[in-house]
Amino acid sequence: MNTVDRLIQSVEPIGGDSVTELEAGEVAIVGAGCGQLDLMTIKAARIVAQADALVYDSLVSSDILTLVSVNCQRHFVGKRCGQPSIKQEDINALLLKLAKQGRKVVRLKGGDPHIFGRGAEEALYLAEHNVRSQFIAGVTAALGSASSTGIPLTYRGIARSVTLITGTKMTDDDNAGIATQWHALLAAQSTLVFYMGKEQANRIAMGLLEANCQGSLPVAFVTNGGRTNQIITYATVSTMSQAAMSIHDAGPTLIIIGEVVSVGQQLATLLADIDDSTQYEAMYA
Repeated sequence: MNTVDRLIQSVEPIGGDSVTELEAGEVAIVGAGCGQLDLMTIKAARIVAQADALVYDSLVSSDILTLVSVNCQRHFVGKRCGQPSIKQEDINALLLKLAKQGRKVVRLKGGDPHIFGRGAEEALYLAEHNVRSQFIAGVTAALGSASSTGIPLTYRGIARSVTLITGTKMTDDDNAGIATQWHALLAAQSTLVFYMGKEQANRIAMGLLEANCQGSLPVAFVTNGGRTNQIITYATVSTMSQAAMSIHDAGPTLIIIGEVVSVGQQLATLLADIDDSTQYEAMYA
């Protein structure tokens, strides 16, 4: 038995085991978290281990898939920008079919099911067809990337709020319609976090600049956030289009825009300058 198995089996959930029991014919819509297995919640890991039918996305890492039994049916339904993918209505139908077969179904999504994950769409569809579902939260990309990069999403005197925005399907009409809203967000000292926005970086920059955003406002592209192959690319609003084109890794990329990016850079510089040997000498002096 490995460490993860022992942890899953030894921790008593609040309210007893019934809290995390997955019933036959039920669907658990589970957040896999941001990246690696150790960023999943214990409750999510418990539920995944019970599945006899798993429907999972492309952002679910391979080590998380080791939680399911060898007899569990696996159905990959991942969607990636610009690539052929299964339609949402087909995913809904698959979940319903598996539940009606009396299986313990886990719908496993990268991040959190409620943050651009269409989890509620699937739950509503299932409920309309008399199938129960439950949600298990996951660490969403914005939180995972903020922790792994040291960039705070809020910071006293700099950022009073956070706005999560989808960067997909952003058109010229969208930019024309929401430029004033972006201006209001910037005026309110809000950190802007764009999911799936690398391909739309030029449109995002244009929209911000038209909203009178300072071109020097710091930007961070976080590719494969929370994973061992994480890449951070720094830029400004004026240079973010070119920076996006320089990212050749195909992994998911999150964009963080705001003065908080400078705070993260300052922290990284200070941490790099710490002499470990001097630190240990001070501890044991």
